[in-house]
Amino acid sequence: MSMFDTTGKAAGTTARKENTLRKLDRMNKALHHQELDRVPISDWFWGGFIKRWRTELGLPADANPYYHYDLDWIVTIPNMDPHIKPFETIREDAEEVVIKTGFETTLRKRFDFPMPEQVSWETDTIEKLEAFEFDDPADPRRFFSGGDNQIAGVGDGFSRNSPPWIETVKSLRPDFPVYGSMMEASECVTRLLGQMNMLMWMGEYPERFGKQILRIGEHYYKSAEATIKAGEGLLDGFVVWGDVAYRKSLLFSPDYWREYFKPTVKAMIALCHKNNLPVIYHGCGNVESILEDYIEIGLDSYNPMETKAGMDLCEYRKKYGHRIGFCGGSDMQVWETGDRAAIKREVLRKLNAAKGGGVIFQSDHSVSSNVSGQTYDYIVKLVREYGTYPLNLGEFDENLTT
Repeated sequence: MSMFDTTGKAAGTTARKENTLRKLDRMNKALHHQELDRVPISDWFWGGFIKRWRTELGLPADANPYYHYDLDWIVTIPNMDPHIKPFETIREDAEEVVIKTGFETTLRKRFDFPMPEQVSWETDTIEKLEAFEFDDPADPRRFFSGGDNQIAGVGDGFSRNSPPWIETVKSLRPDFPVYGSMMEASECVTRLLGQMNMLMWMGEYPERFGKQILRIGEHYYKSAEATIKAGEGLLDGFVVWGDVAYRKSLLFSPDYWREYFKPTVKAMIALCHKNNLPVIYHGCGNVESILEDYIEIGLDSYNPMETKAGMDLCEYRKKYGHRIGFCGGSDMQVWETGDRAAIKREVLRKLNAAKGGGVIFQSDHSVSSNVSGQTYDYIVKLVREYGTYPLNLGEFDENLTT
């Protein structure tokens, strides 16, 4: 399993349970800054965590945290690779695998390390990028065929031949609000070119490279459009993936982002809203310098709100009020300590931001292998107990109104 693995137990039908409709109402109310019964909760889980969780809680080998805790939503991932093709295995043994993917990128995945290493990129000059041709964004294989793809197959785990996206959507739909997803240009270029090339070319060829960012953005806008069409009537929301920041700030000038990245993100959000799908944007790092831009273009909720990057959920609720929702924000580094008192303080303090709705409770990135099964079990119980409206947070209650 990768941290993005959302494969559920086969259902064979898309008929929805009453409990699922209740979860959908809970999610929609939160995203519209309204209170229903309680604060919704879900997360992304590392494969290493899931193995540890099963062992520590004495659960069956096929136990799944989404089902076990009846979590409130789940995201699915179609084939986003620029070239739709099987992995090319360069080397494989008991310790690692080296493959070339549809991003024309060579990855080394050591099985004892949490994340893969990007070794090389075929697209290593701006001239090659300008000549690079993407496979059709609406190619049916992206949605209706199984096969290899980098995003679903190579993360903290490694898997080949991912199932057809549409079958995953259908299998999950009876039990969860199901979100589709698509990357935007920033997420693509990191994989297609490598982050160093991306930053160097921004400096060396700002306008020339910017033109390529807009071209890639248009491709993924059309891919989002095709995803929504393929999942017509089956999706409840949409996630846009795109990292543009690090611990301190953006990786590059906010003005450069506004000129070359923002137009596509704005268009994607408008497309989703036209199709009655709320949008959660996932972007790591500190994006405060452009958070007002996300508000301006109508983003429903920002994820993951990394505490280690200075994105404090309560402080941001004070500053931005209910003009934008937040998904995430609970400090993973506190979770990893296993300290029950510190964890309770962290969880209950962050729940203050959910007053009046507007918060989906999750970690500030994903549940890592350093979190114990007992700790996550405790966190879910805390959110279910203290996240019931009206919120009663006792000594941890804070007034976040300005």
